[in-house]
Amino acid sequence: MVIDIKDRVKSAALQGKIVTAYEAALLINPNDKVGISGFTPSGYAKAVPLALAERMEKEPFKIDLWTGASVGDEADGALTRANGIHRRFPYQTNGDTRKALNSGKMNYIDMHLSTMAQNVRYGFFGDLDVAIIEAAQINEDGSIVPTTSVGNSPTFVSQAKKVIVEVNVSQPLSLVGMHDIYEPLDPPHRKPIPLETPGDRIGTDAIPCDPEKIVAIVPCDIPDTTRPLAPIDDDAKAMSQHLIKFFEQEIAEGRLPENLLPLQSGVGSVANAVISGLAKGPFTDLSIYTEVIQDGMFDLIDAGKVTVCSGTALSPSPDGLKRFYANIDEYRKKIILRPQEISNNPGIARRIGVIAMNTAIEFDIFGNVNSTHIMGSKMMNGVGGSGDFARSAYLTIFCTNSVAKNGDISSIVPYVSHVDHPEHDTMIFCTEQGVADCRGLSPVERARLIIEKCAHPDYKPMLTEYLEKALEATKNAHTPMLLDEALSWHKRFTETGSMKK
Repeated sequence: MVIDIKDRVKSAALQGKIVTAYEAALLINPNDKVGISGFTPSGYAKAVPLALAERMEKEPFKIDLWTGASVGDEADGALTRANGIHRRFPYQTNGDTRKALNSGKMNYIDMHLSTMAQNVRYGFFGDLDVAIIEAAQINEDGSIVPTTSVGNSPTFVSQAKKVIVEVNVSQPLSLVGMHDIYEPLDPPHRKPIPLETPGDRIGTDAIPCDPEKIVAIVPCDIPDTTRPLAPIDDDAKAMSQHLIKFFEQEIAEGRLPENLLPLQSGVGSVANAVISGLAKGPFTDLSIYTEVIQDGMFDLIDAGKVTVCSGTALSPSPDGLKRFYANIDEYRKKIILRPQEISNNPGIARRIGVIAMNTAIEFDIFGNVNSTHIMGSKMMNGVGGSGDFARSAYLTIFCTNSVAKNGDISSIVPYVSHVDHPEHDTMIFCTEQGVADCRGLSPVERARLIIEKCAHPDYKPMLTEYLEKALEATKNAHTPMLLDEALSWHKRFTETGSMKK
């Protein structure tokens, strides 16, 4: 099928660069460093990565793949199955990619998402050879209107030697005007980012691009393949209720205004469920300053409780994406999409006082959080933006179910098997059991409160036993730890399939 995109390419000169995806893929060389658009499976390049994977099957070679965050199977999955990725960063969620990086077949670098763009500009990873950017439209001056995410695309465009643009006709032109593109200068010329409230617009609505850099324009009609979200279960509802009560108490104590402070919520089903629960809460005139906009955010907007929703990507479920497209004219009044170094910027998070709500794989009794590794060694997805917000937020909250694997894993352990967020960067913990507010508490006080409020009843006696034994063995040390037992729960699980004794 021939896809006509000339009405979306406003420059007659650029219309002469329209080629097939395979022809564009031929412009990518072995060992190239390639940056593609996309943040979560939204707004990612699709047709050219698929054609590139096809080429790699015939002519084996590898590239380094840089993205905003995770991307869809048409990119991560196809290129991984073609054995075509040598080095990958900064975040992924693809099953095939996860297997490759956990088996030594791919070099993977996990990093805080707010730092990626500036590190590219600093030249820390070498020169960027090619940028592949999904667009809703290319303007007369060559500027590129992104689609459902911004991510690192502005920096990829500014830094790449060659730019390939996928014009995706499945993405509605109603997206035009939803973006706010701002790329900071680098030291020693950097200026303060002039954003003071979540609704401020500080840039342009398209990515600036020299038309001479655009070497190919590719028609595409492949829609975003977003991930389904788990149903909102009783545990998620309980976490939402615990946090609503916590926020109400903070308001009563004068530490929060009645409309709270700008909300940030991480990726995934638990985070989405917590945000969705706020739609039924008492708070109104809420503002959102986050990285991903999921179904729960739509719930808040539909409930009339949100004044503005700022992020870098839409990350809804498949049904949520249909809901967004069906009501795009209303959602566009509230939603702003920005580059991830702005949406996740620690300085802005501290300035506007973000309430950060992110998901943990596990946390320990002292407040250290593991967001990335299963049993200490196997990478799950990556740290994402949680660290960008955790250290800089007004309130830092980590949520998780108290147990996993039908109760055979406790999400609260004596010591985490991998540390992404140390106790210095954490404040509040929430499970379906309750909320532990650890602000101002010493490590032992934290441990007692986390065990009391967050641990599952099946594991509370075991955690208490470990803490008391550690206190006795270390003669009441500041952070009592039994070196030979701290990771014994993880060891027991790998050997027996359960952390229970």
